[in-house]
Amino acid sequence: MSVIEVQSLGFRYADREALRDVTFEVPEAQIFGLLGPNGGGKTTLFRILSTLLRYKTGRATVKGWDVKGSPFEVRRITGIAFQTNSLDIQLTPMENLQHQGHLHGLKGAELKSRMAELLRYFGLDERQNEPLKKFSGGMLRRVELAKALLHDPAVLLLDEPTAGLDPAASRDFWRYLRSLRDQRRMTILLTTHSMEEAERCDCLGILSEGQIVSVGSSQDLKSEIGTEVVAIRTTQPEKLAEDLRKTLNLDPWIMGGVVRIEQADGHKLVARVIESFPGLVDSVTVGKPTLEDVFIHQTGHRFQDDGSAEEKA
Repeated sequence: MSVIEVQSLGFRYADREALRDVTFEVPEAQIFGLLGPNGGGKTTLFRILSTLLRYKTGRATVKGWDVKGSPFEVRRITGIAFQTNSLDIQLTPMENLQHQGHLHGLKGAELKSRMAELLRYFGLDERQNEPLKKFSGGMLRRVELAKALLHDPAVLLLDEPTAGLDPAASRDFWRYLRSLRDQRRMTILLTTHSMEEAERCDCLGILSEGQIVSVGSSQDLKSEIGTEVVAIRTTQPEKLAEDLRKTLNLDPWIMGGVVRIEQADGHKLVARVIESFPGLVDSVTVGKPTLEDVFIHQTGHRFQDDGSAEEKA
C-alpha cells in the first residue's frame, strides 16, 4: 500500500474549480514533487493533504487514514512545513520546539531527548538559546524542519520549501531531505514551481489548471517527448513561425518571443532552417528536452520567473 493515495480528488471554490480528478500515489521513502505554476492547484491540494481543507469529491489518504474523515490521526503521523514562517522569531530554537512538543503531548525526558537529537542533527545545538531574529533564512528553514519532525512523523509535507533561500542554503536543505528519506525511510511530498528543485525529486506530478497531466521521474517524463527541442531566436517570430509551417511543413510555436520546434533529430534541421531563412534567423540552439519542455508539451504553457505560466502561441 502506498503511504499517500489520492484518487479522483476534486475541490471547488465558489467561483472556480481548483482541482479536478487528481490521482496519484506516493510510496514509502520517496520524495514526491508537485510541480506547477502559481494558481495551478498546488496550494489547494497541499491544504487538503494537511487537513486544512475538506475535499469535495474523490478520496485522499495518508497511511490509510482518510484526510477528511480522520484528520486528527493524519496530523499525528504527518509533519508539515508551510511556505510562510510559522516560527516565533522572538523565541529561541529550543523554546519553539518546546511549544511544538507540548502541542503533540510530548513532555519530560522524551521531549528533551527529541529536541536535543534534532538540534544536533540540523547543526543548531550551538545556537539553540539564541533568538531566531538573529538567524539567516537557511537556518530558519532548518528550525522549521526540526519543528515539523519533532513528533517523529512518518510523512513530511513541505510547501515551496526552499523559497527565498540562497543556492547554498537550498543545497543544504536538500541534503537533509535526502538523509530523512534514506536514513529514516520518511515519505516526503513537496510543492514547487522550481524546475531545478523538481529535478531533485524521485518522482513528479505535473499539475496544471487543477489537473495532474503527467506523473513519473524527471528522466521518464523527458524521455516521453522522444525528440530534440530546437529554439530559434528572431526579431520576427510570428513571420518565421508561419514561414516554417508553409515552407518546411513544420509545427512550430512561439514562447517568450522564441520560435520552438519539437523534432526527432532536431540537429539535422538547423542547416535547413538557416539556409531557408537567412535573413530571419539570429541564432539557433538544439537540446534534449528539459522539464520545462515537458511542461510546455503537456500543457501549452511555460513557467515565468515568478511562478506564473505563459501560454504558447
